[in-house]
Amino acid sequence: MPEFRVDGVSLSGKPVQGVINADSMKLAKERANQMARERKFKISGVHARATFLYRVKKGKDKPIDGEQKAFTKQEVVDALTKMGYTIVYVRKQLFGGAGKVPDIEVVSFVRVSSDLIRQKLPFNDMMAMLINDIQNKSLREAIRDINQDLKQGKDSEKAFQKHEKELGKFAAHMLGLASKSGNMGEIFESTAKFLERNAQFKKDLKSALVMPVVTLVILFGAVGYYVAYIFPATANLFQKFKIELPPMTKATLKLSDFITSNIIWITLMIAIPAVAFARFATTERGRFLIDKYMWKVPAIGDLLHKTSIEIFCRVFYALYSGSGENIEVIKMASEACGNKYMEHQIKTIALPMMVEKGAGITESFEATGVFTKTALSRFHSGAETGTVKNTALQLAEYYEKETSYRMRNAIDMIQLVISMIIMVVLTGLTLVSSETATIKPKPPGGWLTFFGFYF
Repeated sequence: MPEFRVDGVSLSGKPVQGVINADSMKLAKERANQMARERKFKISGVHARATFLYRVKKGKDKPIDGEQKAFTKQEVVDALTKMGYTIVYVRKQLFGGAGKVPDIEVVSFVRVSSDLIRQKLPFNDMMAMLINDIQNKSLREAIRDINQDLKQGKDSEKAFQKHEKELGKFAAHMLGLASKSGNMGEIFESTAKFLERNAQFKKDLKSALVMPVVTLVILFGAVGYYVAYIFPATANLFQKFKIELPPMTKATLKLSDFITSNIIWITLMIAIPAVAFARFATTERGRFLIDKYMWKVPAIGDLLHKTSIEIFCRVFYALYSGSGENIEVIKMASEACGNKYMEHQIKTIALPMMVEKGAGITESFEATGVFTKTALSRFHSGAETGTVKNTALQLAEYYEKETSYRMRNAIDMIQLVISMIIMVVLTGLTLVSSETATIKPKPPGGWLTFFGFYF
């Protein structure tokens, strides 16, 4: 999360300074104003932490280029001047700053970290090695910044959560907890397993849904172009000579005329709902409703449902301690499951029941209506035997195996259906083209034909 420094002056005239985290400058200013009202000081400026590029030199040495993160340009100038450098220039980096880090980069970082921790490598040495080897610039800078904060004795959870944008909310939270917990290796391993599974799920979902949709769009686009522009050129040639067309050719030509005459309206009828749905899907309400009814989609819906439960259980296992702090654990697991409807049901039904009514975990989960009978049964057994943590892991492993196997079957089935659709469409085009090839001009009126000769 971006950092902002708040500068101000107290009522007694003393300078006031503080650092806050916010998603945007607007939100940072709102928090700064709230802080100023509470602590009674006047704000003189709010500065976002940014990357500054510089070129410096010492005496007749070759100029040195570098970059440094700071809240203002003057901070960089002062720091370099104190080190004895002559400033050539210092300017704010306008492009190429921190951006979205590919999931595979984050997965690789966490997996390698987990393996190095298991090999008993000191944490500081591990971070230094990774900083040198990470290729993605945004992730490398984030890890370097985290390492500097940890060396300065800052809270590890806050150090990692500052970089939710690069690491992701879940990974930042988990790694922050791991750094100050007694089971760092286990938490890093669980986080790596979760990220790997989540990345694989997205890949499988893309194979199951995105690629077939793209294939169909291209197919029907090509068919539409053929029907609307290529086919009429041939059919109209026959009409020009008043040759009677066969039924399929005639019907196809009528369809072509309809498409070309109403192309604008047809395009709008397709584009407007698609754009409206895409915009709606980006809203909180849209994501909630899509996630709610996605589970009811034949074949793929049940897989998505069980995958959400699997991810919930995996995060629950990683954080669950068996103590009274597990309300926050359940909340974190619900946020990580990837389904807004499931998250809403757990936060608004299960957690209030546990906190306000003292209900048990099984009763509370059952009331949400988002857990399968198998999951509820296993949680019930775990609650009775005091093995809820291990039960969550067993459920995660069980659903991972089941959904992985069924996802492969679903992908094969969808690919088969797509192949059948392509075959039917190509067969239709072949029949129409073949029928067109059989069209013969009629001989001139009143003439007789015998063995192909006109009389």
